[in-house]
Amino acid sequence: MPAGFLLSLSYKLGKDMAIVFQDLIAVGINHDSATLEIRETVAFAPENIPTALGHALASVPLHEAVILSTCNRTEIYGVMSTSGDPMGASDALVSWISEHHGVSSDALSTCTYRHHGKQALTHLVRVAAGLNSMVLGEPQIFGQLKSAFAVAEEAGAVGTRLQRLFPEAFRIAKKVRTDTAIGENPVSVAYASVDLAGHIFSNLAKRTALLLGAGETIELVARHLCDAGLGSLIIANRTLARAESLAEQFDAQAVMLADVPERLPEADIVISSTASQLPILGKGAVERALRERHYRPMLLIDLAVPRDIEAEVADLSDIYLYSVDDLRDVIEENLRLRASEANKADSIISDGILAVEGDIRGRQSADVVRTFRESALAIQEVELSKALKAMDRGDEAQEVMRRLARDLTNKLIHAPTAGLRQVAREGDDGQVSRAKALLGLGDSLEAEDEKPTLQ
Repeated sequence: MPAGFLLSLSYKLGKDMAIVFQDLIAVGINHDSATLEIRETVAFAPENIPTALGHALASVPLHEAVILSTCNRTEIYGVMSTSGDPMGASDALVSWISEHHGVSSDALSTCTYRHHGKQALTHLVRVAAGLNSMVLGEPQIFGQLKSAFAVAEEAGAVGTRLQRLFPEAFRIAKKVRTDTAIGENPVSVAYASVDLAGHIFSNLAKRTALLLGAGETIELVARHLCDAGLGSLIIANRTLARAESLAEQFDAQAVMLADVPERLPEADIVISSTASQLPILGKGAVERALRERHYRPMLLIDLAVPRDIEAEVADLSDIYLYSVDDLRDVIEENLRLRASEANKADSIISDGILAVEGDIRGRQSADVVRTFRESALAIQEVELSKALKAMDRGDEAQEVMRRLARDLTNKLIHAPTAGLRQVAREGDDGQVSRAKALLGLGDSLEAEDEKPTLQ
């Protein structure tokens, strides 16, 4: 049993217990903290995230990381060494994002939020539950976060800490969605887009919609449009097979993105959400489509970050162009319907994190107790072996037993006594009190200089 075992034990059951999540940090921007332009600049293309994770871990004092990048947020969750400085690690991460994307560090710092420890885990759960989304309770972010975690795992950027904390965050987020009405009356960016279309065109049964992209967002848009009674639907994608697969679900037409200029005049509604790093629709293409439509109005909704539709398109007459930021007013009513459930959700999250913290503490204390027990049993085996050998030599049984009791007791109390003296010399009253409690001494404590000996 090591001489400082009592000190180690009191630290494990005391000091370390208060910092269960201290090594966790979260840094990011979202729709509330940053403009669309900045969000576009620091967005990570999906295919670049594995490489970016490797660069981040090599450049920042982190040994685990997950990058979440959506149309409304870019966040990095990381684990540093327990002796690390959370503020220093966060600042280093912001500097790396700035350098990686070529954006001013000053501009980025002013709109970046930083969370450490339990606050970082709480933020992660709130994001997963949709409580931190533009549309309160929207379900898409849960899948996006799970995908981000899977990508980081595949890239080798996830270790034991995040492998434990992310699934716990997902579990708590699921409980929020099942135990509250936060997810009722589906309202996502996709739903808000269709709601906006219904306000601009009173009868969607007479309208044609052209959807650019074939991902999850566009699939949701297509479903909501069909539920709203849309007359005709065209789905355009870079890969025709994916467009055809989606089109089959909604009795729609499938075309290539290259065919969009030709089909654009048919569209009363254009909703776009692709992963393209460059605009797909420019002012010229939309202007030509307007002429062919004899200037009948068109609604264009750009849900992509970076944007799929050039901002200059909004300058054209008879064009209604909306970005993801413009949808805020449209979804206000839906936010009010769900806001009443937010407090209940926060309570579930708080209880869930306390449970995770308690479980981790229990595991840590179990490790210490197991080590303590193994050390005591090892001492027992040594002393028992010595006693048995003495008996074999013919030593008097009573004397052997007395010596066994004395030596066993001295060795069992030696390490705790040495540790107790050490914490007392350091003047840490809190540690001394914990040590006394561990030894079952109550309020009485004799600090003797000589090594305790059983006579």
